[in-house]
Amino acid sequence: MTSQLVLASSSPRRQELLEKVQVPFVIRKPDVDESSVTSNTPKEKVWQLAKLKGEHVIIKDEREVILAADTVVSYRNQIFEKPNNEREAFQMLSRLSGERHEVWTGFMIRSNMHEEIFTHKTEVEFWPLSDEEIEAYLSTQEAFDKAGAYGIQGQGSIFVKQIIGDYYNVVGLPVSHVVRELRKYDIFPSFYD
Repeated sequence: MTSQLVLASSSPRRQELLEKVQVPFVIRKPDVDESSVTSNTPKEKVWQLAKLKGEHVIIKDEREVILAADTVVSYRNQIFEKPNNEREAFQMLSRLSGERHEVWTGFMIRSNMHEEIFTHKTEVEFWPLSDEEIEAYLSTQEAFDKAGAYGIQGQGSIFVKQIIGDYYNVVGLPVSHVVRELRKYDIFPSFYD
């Protein structure tokens, strides 16, 4: 019996990453109140958010396997989620300027028989940024739907001096680890056929 991956996310970046490695999936967005997760440590927060999202997607068929994830940026243990406005985005990027921060992703894989949650951390160091650089970047509108107010896969890549860890974790899903875990559920990239 072939398993079916259900992505519990509306994130276009997570969809693109799974498509890139040719893992077939369908989307079923969870209807959750993320503000109900109040943990103030980044590792615990992404773990709890992945669990919340993964448990709020109904398994409709015994072949289905749910994948849910969440990503946050943290700097000196302060969590930077998606900015609410331009001022908040500017403040986040100003604080990350010339500094090293962490990007945390939690992901849950759940079937009728089994459930596992994993967390990943990648360290990212920014070059020192001028106010003009930050303002120019914010004018692209790229910052506003991303944790930490930047997209490493887009124009925000010019801020990054170095990373330590999984690049794709910073994009929003540690895809190589996810693919290895999905093998346990008989879900493979289509090029394996």
